[in-house]
Amino acid sequence: MRINRPALAALALGLVAPGLSACSVAGADDADDVVTIGYQSKTINTVTAGTLLRELGYFEDKLEEIDPDLEVDWQDYDTGAPITAEMLAGKIDIGSMGDYPLLINGSRAGTGDDGDSMIAVTGYNPHGALNGVVVGADSEIEYLTDLEGKSISASVGSAGHGTLVQALEAAGIHPTKDVAVENQDPPVGASSLQGGSVDAVSQFVAWPGLLAFRDNARLVYDGGRLDLPTLHGTVVRNEFLAEEPAIAQAFVEAQVEATDYLHDHPLEAAEIVAEETGLPVEVVYLYNGRNGVSTFDPTINDDQVAALEHDLPFLESIGVLEDPLDLEAFVDPSVVEEVYGAAYDAEVADRDNPAAITGTDEVCGTEVTDPALAGEIWVEGEDDTRPTADPVCLLRNAQAVLADGGELRAAYVPDALTGTRWFADRMIWLRDGDELLPFATRESADDYAGDHSGTRELTWDQALEQAGDLGDAR
Repeated sequence: MRINRPALAALALGLVAPGLSACSVAGADDADDVVTIGYQSKTINTVTAGTLLRELGYFEDKLEEIDPDLEVDWQDYDTGAPITAEMLAGKIDIGSMGDYPLLINGSRAGTGDDGDSMIAVTGYNPHGALNGVVVGADSEIEYLTDLEGKSISASVGSAGHGTLVQALEAAGIHPTKDVAVENQDPPVGASSLQGGSVDAVSQFVAWPGLLAFRDNARLVYDGGRLDLPTLHGTVVRNEFLAEEPAIAQAFVEAQVEATDYLHDHPLEAAEIVAEETGLPVEVVYLYNGRNGVSTFDPTINDDQVAALEHDLPFLESIGVLEDPLDLEAFVDPSVVEEVYGAAYDAEVADRDNPAAITGTDEVCGTEVTDPALAGEIWVEGEDDTRPTADPVCLLRNAQAVLADGGELRAAYVPDALTGTRWFADRMIWLRDGDELLPFATRESADDYAGDHSGTRELTWDQALEQAGDLGDAR
């Protein structure tokens, strides 16, 4: 879906009130007007309103059309909490953060004229797979239930913390009495896990994937098992929105353009984000690439709003909502609706990931069409990934590369039970007849094996070897 950029630019200009060059925005003074954006560079589910958008310069380009004197101050944080604090103080105009921090933001700021509003989504996962719990790579912990009596690092009030609490409760473990939750920012939690001062880390994108890719951790709980949508979004101060509607609209328009760029150039977008954040590009691409864990779409759909409604009781139960939140007043799609115009309803209704894995699987000789099966291999020295039609074909592609003396940078495949995309060589593989199936966690593998007698567990190397034998049989 593409929108009419010239028409929107004209509309934005038409909304500019006389004397905009003297507008009062966060961080501004009489001589130099500044629009202040709060973002989380390493929370790569927000890149279309953060790191990628900043590097592409789309927002600055639009401000140049509105008023050449306007400047942008990008302020980077590890979590959403400090962004909320700065918005409450009137020091940040527009921010991006996860679903739990968004709700906390709305509660603390309120939804009145001096409150805040959520005006767009950045990225989301319909099942909750953006969050996960990891343990040390050599840990004896295999299941979430093994964490009873253990210490877990989480950013209290974050989406990662919410996933942990809901998962523990579903497993019959009291989230405060049966475990010790250490309230730590993601980098601190990662260091604590490596240092052995905590037994697990429950965090949001991209931390589970980063720790697993570095072989510092192993995924023990896949947030996709909750089957509840998780999302990140864009929030604005209502006073700023009322006083500077053209700037707020320009930001969302720029966010849409950054989203289009990510869909059209997924690998290049991942490389931009990796370079600016220091994250391995293979990790960024796991989440933000083709068929990535994160689907990027600025529109706000009913399932996402329902998920936010579902989250409110949890946040109230842990005491982080200072005041009740009027969710209907807080979620305001009017700006993004204005940006898309007549195309908005169709865009909201389309839930497919626009950055899909397509093409021909050269080893299996078949077209790649099913997102529930499709994977990719990234060969060292190649500028793009290779599509694979299904898990067996992924293994056969990888085997062919290795047999020719090549090396794999990464291989990606969806969990056969939850659909969560993960690193293929860090998954548990089961053979079931003529099928080889990948699972991101022991729990998922056991669930499948329990319903399919006769399955056998394989290592990555064993799966590679047996995939070749299955080529003709399939």
